[in-house]
Amino acid sequence: MRKKIAVITGGAGFIGSHLCDKFIQNDYKVICLDNFITGKLQNIRHLLKDKNFRFKEHNISKYISMQGKVDLILHFASPASPEDYLKFPIQTLKVGSLGTHNCLGLAKNKKSAFLLASTSEVYGDPLVHPQPETYWGHVNPVGFRGCYDEAKRFAEAITMAYHRVHKLDTRIVRIFNTYGPRMRINDGRVVPNFIYQAMNGLPVSVYGSGQQTRSFCYVSDLIDGIYRLSHAHIHTPVNLGNPGEFTILQFAKLVLKMCSAKSRIIYKRLPVDDPKQRKPDITLAKKVLNWQPKISLEMGLLKTIEWFRDNG
Repeated sequence: MRKKIAVITGGAGFIGSHLCDKFIQNDYKVICLDNFITGKLQNIRHLLKDKNFRFKEHNISKYISMQGKVDLILHFASPASPEDYLKFPIQTLKVGSLGTHNCLGLAKNKKSAFLLASTSEVYGDPLVHPQPETYWGHVNPVGFRGCYDEAKRFAEAITMAYHRVHKLDTRIVRIFNTYGPRMRINDGRVVPNFIYQAMNGLPVSVYGSGQQTRSFCYVSDLIDGIYRLSHAHIHTPVNLGNPGEFTILQFAKLVLKMCSAKSRIIYKRLPVDDPKQRKPDITLAKKVLNWQPKISLEMGLLKTIEWFRDNG
């Protein structure tokens, strides 16, 4: 019996590489595409000799040529941390627009299913809390963060257009803050930032007053949700994230405690358009995917801190 084939763009990235593992473990053949703008070869090095894994270095903002059958395309290519997309704003916009168009064209040509990685950033600095999929968002399209927010909002729009016009079998996941092994220590996101600072005895940098909130989902929980969504029959966006909500100051103190660090907390200016609240409403995921996160923040942080200590 032929194994199903999944194409994963951004497959050498943090989430993409875990997806490669998940689909191979579930008897798929995986074709991984990445141009290493933010992905890392070491994230997939353990798969390179696996007969069910193939890597192709490619910028998906350019035409994608592929031979043979494809059953599923998971589009996860994009800079995702503020530091990355502020450094590469044009590439971020291109991969969200041209890259998504190219992936949808491939899905149409191969008659394959398609899953788009979107983000909680489509909600912007939300005026509704927690954020359900029905909320349209509060986004500044011309602000510094607009390159990422609007790239993902466009990607959702063109995905739904291909579903409605070409009857493509599409899915959209809106990913909330996710953390775990294979994050880059210097990617600018709050989890690796705090862990790096705490482990190295540096002051822990909290932006603003630290009262802004975030919800942190451990990567294995997210990957399970994405896998379930890829096999579900729902075409509108689905939130995946952990609804446990913490202030950034609470989170900083927890990281210091778990790292047994004596670093002090310092306060810096809040970035422009930084969301004040972030918490997913996962009612839909519970209903249609029978999914909810299982890993507590303390357990997930323990695993993540251990990984950074071993791979720092």
